[in-house]
Amino acid sequence: MNLQAKLAKLEQVKSACKTASPARERITALFDEGTFTELDGFVACGDKGVGVITGYGSIDGSIVYAFSQDVSTCGGAVSKAHAEKIAKVYELAVKNGAPVVAIYDSNGAKVSEGQEVLACYQKILSMSQNLSGVVPQIAVIAGSCVGVSAMMAATADITIMAEGASLYLVNDGSDTSAKAQAESGVVAMVAEDAMAAVQKAKEVLSVLPLNNLDLAPISEGTASAPASIDEKTASEELAKAVCDAESVIELKADFAKHVYTALASIGGSTVGVVSIKGKLCDKCSAKAASFVRFCDSFNLPVVTFVDTDGYKEGTTPAAAASLASVYAEATCAQVTVYTGSAIGASAMAFGSADIRLAWPTAVISALAPATAVEFFWHDRLKGAEDTAKTRAALEEEYADTEASAFTAATAGMVDDVIAPADTRGALVTALDALASKRVQRLAKKHSC
Repeated sequence: MNLQAKLAKLEQVKSACKTASPARERITALFDEGTFTELDGFVACGDKGVGVITGYGSIDGSIVYAFSQDVSTCGGAVSKAHAEKIAKVYELAVKNGAPVVAIYDSNGAKVSEGQEVLACYQKILSMSQNLSGVVPQIAVIAGSCVGVSAMMAATADITIMAEGASLYLVNDGSDTSAKAQAESGVVAMVAEDAMAAVQKAKEVLSVLPLNNLDLAPISEGTASAPASIDEKTASEELAKAVCDAESVIELKADFAKHVYTALASIGGSTVGVVSIKGKLCDKCSAKAASFVRFCDSFNLPVVTFVDTDGYKEGTTPAAAASLASVYAEATCAQVTVYTGSAIGASAMAFGSADIRLAWPTAVISALAPATAVEFFWHDRLKGAEDTAKTRAALEEEYADTEASAFTAATAGMVDDVIAPADTRGALVTALDALASKRVQRLAKKHSC
């Protein structure tokens, strides 16, 4: 067979291997046009493919590795060959320090291969965890995602799920929908369909660094249209007002709603935004802690807006301690802005920031004004004709004096008091000052 004949056969085999499918459409759509390069395209089980398409391409000019399970081939069943293709994606990502996008759509393992599949699953799960905090990992749940695949998807840095898809470890009859998973905090974003989920993954990756040693992309950083903000402004509107125009990507919007988390840019640089409004609970603490840990992994600055009266009754000390520990351990740049109340332990949790700002309306105190008045100023209530009115006046006085932002600044708890309208400018300046921050912690494998 001469060269021309062999080239013709090559094209014939390639064409046969590149059968159109939703999985191929998804992985091709993930990358910049014309940049997707398939890996192990000739691998097959018998005369069929192995139910997964793997490869690499560029997103905004940066290399990203990905795999897309193909439920139209053998139900997307995870066989040994299927798993080995995925393992190669992780191996290349490790060697090159590039992000991984996993697009799940499979009915589970190929049980006829038994322990071989379990061994491969174990290898992939181990590699995924070893990459955690080294390169961004994005999971896209386009269809069924069950068993070990569900574990991997849930441990990704950001999990995006299409409406109509399902996610579960064990099929016990519980709600496996995208809505349920978003409300439980497993899924960070819900998309209308699989292709929309892929586009969201692409959007997220475009603002993240390639790995934990790289810098996040720099953008133009155009300011949003001027907006009036105060202590009553909702978290979402506050983020949009201080961040660059059209840059805010909210994560876990349906989970623990007293805590708002988002990726955005301020002055052209990617940051993580946390906004606390209302009392904190275990779920709120977990949401904020996991997000700050993610930002710290990739050295993204964290801007935290605080307006909380403390922790709800029933909140466990472990949850509160975990949140405070994550903030204290993080070596990324941190700016805290006290916009409203910061009472008790909740005030301490966010006080380890590099720069702490406060609005004049902030109330920062170890005790709530009502409690403080009862403890310290109870004698001033004696003989009052209208006790309730006098108590309210004393609480307001305590907030304006002993618990004011200016008193906190005098005590060194706040570095500057700023007008709400000046918040964006103050953040741009603070983040610029912290851009070269370098901190090394004591050597250890992990915290408690």
